[in-house]
Amino acid sequence: MTMTQPPTVIRLLACAFGAGLTVTALAAGPATAQAEPQAHTQSASQSAARVHYAGSAEDAAANKAFFKAVVKSVAEKRAANPGAAQVTVTYNLSGAPSFRQQIANSTSIWNSSVTNVKLQATSGTGNFSYREGNDARGSYASTDGHGRGYVFLDYAQNQQYNSTRVTAHETGHVLGLPDHYSGPCSELMSGGGPGTSCTNPYPNANEKARVNSLWANGFAEALRKAEAALK
Repeated sequence: MTMTQPPTVIRLLACAFGAGLTVTALAAGPATAQAEPQAHTQSASQSAARVHYAGSAEDAAANKAFFKAVVKSVAEKRAANPGAAQVTVTYNLSGAPSFRQQIANSTSIWNSSVTNVKLQATSGTGNFSYREGNDARGSYASTDGHGRGYVFLDYAQNQQYNSTRVTAHETGHVLGLPDHYSGPCSELMSGGGPGTSCTNPYPNANEKARVNSLWANGFAEALRKAEAALK
């Protein structure tokens, strides 16, 4: 969003960082009934904080850290094939059963949009995972700083925004894209900036090109770029 970030969200993020957790909060896409969210206890003020959350410098750094963690995990698992033309990034969705369809939609969207990286579900330990639940910060991508990351999908936010857009937006962080809340609805990483009426779950041409560039020449190049972006 483009509005000023509420103090309550700042405090929440500060607590998260104080606990050693790197988080990038989202404000993406009005949810479908597919998610079947469980009952939640967020207050109206917490809901408003989520809707109007506009991102911060801390989140920009978290985006980069999460991407680097995913790339590092991929590199470690595929060190025997560093010259692969296409990188496969695996994920486990067992922690987000309510969003199985939205995750499948997001995967299909990204796999049909880019050529240098492919998302693939696994029943084992993936390069990242999906989780679901209630969180006043809304949906976000997170890493513990040790090469493990996950996408968290918040029930309440996925009732307010298009759930596939939320999922595809958060997955965009996995692939290296930062938030850009001031962008138009046609830009996936504008998240919730355009408002709840925006239901577009597809990356635009620039976003596709950026992902392809980040993952060009296999994960070795992606890792180099990720590390350079953090300097």
